[in-house]
Amino acid sequence: MSDSTPRTNSPVAPSAAVTGMVDHVLALAATWIRWDGEPVHVDGRTYTPHKAIRRVADHMIDHLAEMEARLAGERPRPDDWHASAVTTAADLAPFTAHDLDEARSRLLRLARVWAVRLDALTDDQLDHSPGDGWSFRQLAHHVQESVYYADAVGDLS
Repeated sequence: MSDSTPRTNSPVAPSAAVTGMVDHVLALAATWIRWDGEPVHVDGRTYTPHKAIRRVADHMIDHLAEMEARLAGERPRPDDWHASAVTTAADLAPFTAHDLDEARSRLLRLARVWAVRLDALTDDQLDHSPGDGWSFRQLAHHVQESVYYADAVGDLS
C-alpha cells in the first residue's frame, strides 16, 4: 500500500471513494469461499482472505477514529497496529459463506459511517481539516487504497 500523499484532485467524492472501495473488496471476497488455503505472497507479505478483510476493516477504523478525534479537537490515538506484517492463526482459517456474510455486514456498516461523516462535512472542512495530518478528503482517498489488501488475494473464481 502506498504511503505517499493521496491525490486531492480526484473527481470521485470522498464518500464514494470509500464506499466504492468496499464494494470492490466485497466483490472479490465473494470469490474467496473457493480459497484453497494457500496464502498469497505479495510485496514480501503474506495475504489470506481473512487477513485482507481484517486489514481493510482495521484501516477504516484507524482513520475513522483519527478523523473523529481531530474533529473533536483531540489528538488521535497513535497507530499501534501490526498491520500486514503479522499473519495470525485466524487469518489462516478457511473463508466460508458465513465469513463472507460477516465481512459484508462489517464493511458495509463501516462504509456507511464513513459516508455519513464525510457527506456531512463542507468542502472547506474536507480540504482544510483540523489537527495535524492529511485533509479529510486526502484521508478518504488514502482509505480507498485499502483495496490493495483484497487485490493481493485477488479474484479466486
